[in-house]
Amino acid sequence: MKRPMQLTIMASVVGLMAFGCQKKGNLTGAPTAPKAGPALGKPALQPPPAPLVTVNFGGSAQEFWPFTGANFSGAPQDPVNLIFVGHSDPRAIRAALLSLDGDRAAFGFPNLSPFNDTWTDAIGDVQTGYGTESGWVGGAVQLACGPYGPVRFHLRLFDIGGWTLGNVHFEVLIPGTTDHQVLNWELAEQLVAADFVRSGLLDPSVPLIQTDAINPSPFREIPAVIYNGLPEDLKALIGGPAGSVENPVPIATDGKATLLNLAGSIEGQPVVAKQDFVIQFDQVIPKPFCASGPFDFIYVKGPVRLSQTVVMSPSGTFTSQFEAQGNLELTPVDPSTSPPTPIGETYQAVVNEQHKSVVTNELTLVSSFQMRTEIPPTGPFRGQLIAELSVGPGESSRYSLEVTCLP
Repeated sequence: MKRPMQLTIMASVVGLMAFGCQKKGNLTGAPTAPKAGPALGKPALQPPPAPLVTVNFGGSAQEFWPFTGANFSGAPQDPVNLIFVGHSDPRAIRAALLSLDGDRAAFGFPNLSPFNDTWTDAIGDVQTGYGTESGWVGGAVQLACGPYGPVRFHLRLFDIGGWTLGNVHFEVLIPGTTDHQVLNWELAEQLVAADFVRSGLLDPSVPLIQTDAINPSPFREIPAVIYNGLPEDLKALIGGPAGSVENPVPIATDGKATLLNLAGSIEGQPVVAKQDFVIQFDQVIPKPFCASGPFDFIYVKGPVRLSQTVVMSPSGTFTSQFEAQGNLELTPVDPSTSPPTPIGETYQAVVNEQHKSVVTNELTLVSSFQMRTEIPPTGPFRGQLIAELSVGPGESSRYSLEVTCLP
């Protein structure tokens, strides 16, 4: 176990200088075979993922999956690096963080964005978690410290019944896309821990501890092309090598989670919070579906509008609705040239993505819908992708993916 976090929690980052830098939703997706894809899930109880770990604290224990996922396949997405016990309702965690100012100077954080920003509701992909007591759960509450770009801290919360699991990470918006790249796990974990020390809600007898290692170290990596575009000060901040690299950079983590023992809570205030902005997609990416092979790349250009409304009602019900809409131009390119050379005619695509979540005293519901349609949908390696995910109360869960590629 590591020692509880003190006011010197971030002494290692004192004096780090300003930096500049050029996730939400994964609108690019993952490559799929150029043919109709089978449903990868079904309206049924999904089997538990593996491995499961058990954490004991205060005479109670929870068994859970130490990762988050993009669906119910058991493929790890992010590591669980926060555990909330005591007054651990995700709505209470949200209220506590939203009540704080951005002054973290006493903990050694630089007086720079996003380190001195306040928490807000976040736009981000829907992810899943798992606890043996709860079954599969969805991350209904997401928070961000810092604007959507260029860099921010992003927190997802998963209520597994009595305890809440969390993943928080420090990430950068990939230029010309709506996607974020994780840069660091530990820095983000320390910032949340510092904020709960500032909140005054931790139990003074045992405010926080660190678990044994529950997930791999390091975990995931930063592609070289993204890492080499980071300012040197930012590379130093995340503990990465100086200069340019040829290979991906592992994202360091000790594999442990910080357990926060909350003896009190703050009541969430009724509020309607809205975000609405446009990001210009302007990037070469692997063809996300209906690709002829691994070297199919397209230049994607056009606006994607992101909008979200979060409501906390006087009765304590939390609801969030998100939508992404885009009309994009796609041009096949040869990525081996600099700049990439067009090798086909430009055509159109439509993107529509929706997320919804509800949290009450009785249940948590989370759903996600994605549709990506190439126009016209017929032609060599053209088609449509539709993906859905729903997580209901208890162990009810559903996931489906349909890819239609027509000649």
